[in-house]
Amino acid sequence: MAAAAQKSESFWDEATCSICLEYFTDPVSIPCGHSFCRACIDRCWGESETNFSCPQCRDTAQQRNLRPCRELGSLVERVKELKLQVEKELEEGPGLCERHREPLKLFCEEDQAPICLVCDRAKEHRDHRVLPIEEATQDYKNQIQDRMNSADAERERLQRWKRYTGSISQCHLEELETVRQKFVSEFEQMHQFLEEQECLLLVQLGEFQEELEKEQKENATKLSEEISHLGDLIREMEAKHQQPANIFLQDIKSTLSRSNRKLSYQPPGISGQVWNSLDALVHKLDLLPERLQKFRDTFPAELKEAEAAHLAVDGHGRIMVLNRTKASTPQKANVTLDPDTAHPNLVVFKDRKNVGFKWQNPQLPLAAVPERFTSVSCVLGCEGFTVGRHYWEVEVGEMGDWAVGVARASVKRKGEIRFGPDWGIWAVQQCGGQYRALDSSEIPLSLSRRPRRIRVCLHYAEREVAFYDADTRTPIFLFSLASFSGERIRPWFWVGDMESPLRLSP
Repeated sequence: MAAAAQKSESFWDEATCSICLEYFTDPVSIPCGHSFCRACIDRCWGESETNFSCPQCRDTAQQRNLRPCRELGSLVERVKELKLQVEKELEEGPGLCERHREPLKLFCEEDQAPICLVCDRAKEHRDHRVLPIEEATQDYKNQIQDRMNSADAERERLQRWKRYTGSISQCHLEELETVRQKFVSEFEQMHQFLEEQECLLLVQLGEFQEELEKEQKENATKLSEEISHLGDLIREMEAKHQQPANIFLQDIKSTLSRSNRKLSYQPPGISGQVWNSLDALVHKLDLLPERLQKFRDTFPAELKEAEAAHLAVDGHGRIMVLNRTKASTPQKANVTLDPDTAHPNLVVFKDRKNVGFKWQNPQLPLAAVPERFTSVSCVLGCEGFTVGRHYWEVEVGEMGDWAVGVARASVKRKGEIRFGPDWGIWAVQQCGGQYRALDSSEIPLSLSRRPRRIRVCLHYAEREVAFYDADTRTPIFLFSLASFSGERIRPWFWVGDMESPLRLSP
């Protein structure tokens, strides 16, 4: 290829005017036989009427005799086409070494640069690790592809959280409007005596609505910015992925460095303070119909006491469901463990709220219970759900290996069992000190703290299973479009060792 390039360069020289050093334009020859662009020789000779000197050999002619060179003009067009073809081949191929004019067939790992075979034998690369350029290109393309896949999965996760948190915010805004209407209706019956209390509570509602709407907007903005950033990153890597090898590898280290960011973003949740305040106000409303006539004189004081007591209970992050009738509000489920499904290595306590791990003597006979897990240390909850929205909380601690979630009632109990939606299980897990979502492929989770209580939320109609840190209300993971297949969905638990007992919160 180097010889072909040198031969091409000699053709380009023959098609170049020695005056302007560009390709001939309207070439003409003079009596000495040399050729020039007509405009160039005219400028060179100017207004001379005799002794026309050749700019190249200095021979002199007495007359201005310019003969058109049509053959040379045709040659120039062919040389232009040849140069474009050679440049295209060099660009699409491995390129040439600037130092040795040899094809760049190798890639030096230490210098992160393409080299030729002569460079490989040179002193500066003698002890370096080199790869065929095709192999290096494929290796780095695979790395770029892996980062693109991670970024795409992260973008999809954030988009799911954005949709989910948006729907939750809208649900509470609607509930807030209902609370407003009920407050107005109750206070209208109390006339002048309750006017001050009515105004106070309405102002509070307005502030909470403003805070909730503000958080909704801020959360959506943060998620949009992160999604946009991931989109830009993916487009940059896609463009890089399509570049020719010599251009692709020129700044590959810089590209990998920019893309080697932590592809995990903890999506924001709704502030626990706003949730707590809303629940406190709803608690007030629940007190009004029953006690309004009974304690007119003590109403303000008792209302404050009730609010304080409610907030004290809620200070640990629990959501108190106080006789709400709104269909979209999650209902706390009183989940208990089903000992008939417990693996032989699991001990379900009498209260059916606690389960621990112990090694079972394999020689001990076990009752032949079809519902029992025999290959993995799992247990199901007694309750099953086919409609509605439900939640329960599990105390998991910070040590040991465990997993919590939901499973189809028909989940496999014997033989090979894998954890994931394809096997009818939707769960999050801590194993070996690492948190992950048990999706079709395990998804690592980056949590800001080690949760001690996990809230499991099931929305059957929407086919969603969400997980939260129950103490901080921080989202952990969301399974959407879950394939429940019309079956009953039951709470599901896995205990991996003796350091990880699980306890259902009361």
